[in-house]
Amino acid sequence: MPIPNGGGGYQLGDGNLNEPVMGYSAAPVTATDTATLTAAQVLNGIILATPTAAASYTLPTVADFEAGGISSANVGSTFEFVIINLASNAAYDITLVTNTGWTITGGGVTVVQELSSARFRARKTSSTTWQLYRIA
Repeated sequence: MPIPNGGGGYQLGDGNLNEPVMGYSAAPVTATDTATLTAAQVLNGIILATPTAAASYTLPTVADFEAGGISSANVGSTFEFVIINLASNAAYDITLVTNTGWTITGGGVTVVQELSSARFRARKTSSTTWQLYRIA
């Protein structure tokens, strides 16, 4: 179905249910080798990773994360982000690691293998903590 001209796209409550739901996304951000991710990288939604060796990406502390972009989030607020590992070497996996204020369901780390991606949902659980779920 083609995208309509002039004001097209689904508008919540507008009644045009046969048109596509439109959103906005900034260009993906990049990361390479072991680093602490910034709030801006995580909140961008897509991280294109090109590690040159096995890498660890550490989440920013919750304090840094909230100061860097979502200081007004309420308990129960959520967002999602994806890490896409573009490395073609089987030894270049990415390990996502927690930092102060974060908990990952199922353990403290998760691995994104070469030539694959992982989708995460973060949920604010208190004024100082976030829970991270790997959902795909």
